Amino acid sequence: MDATHRTTAPDADAVAKEVLRFLETKTKRSWEPEQDLFASGGLSSLFAMELVVHLEKSFGVAIRGADLRLDNFRTVQAMTALVLRLTDAATGSVGE
Repeated sequence: MDATHRTTAPDADAVAKEVLRFLETKTKRSWEPEQDLFASGGLSSLFAMELVVHLEKSFGVAIRGADLRLDNFRTVQAMTALVLRLTDAATGSVGE
């Protein structure tokens, strides 16, 4: 999924599917969208940095400062919400 110069925000389903695909490819196991990836012992905080890089490249977002909290990467749902919030901010989504 190449998101360079994205003009519209992706939808939640597309983000969740891509994150799940990435997780399953990297960990060789399936995950539920609401499953705590770190509490289950499946992932480390170092893997969270791989998630940051993947989300930035896949969705054309910049994850910085307060957004780098582990809670934003704990579940697929949390990562989806983060990506949607950052893409909405980047595209200047405004209800007209």
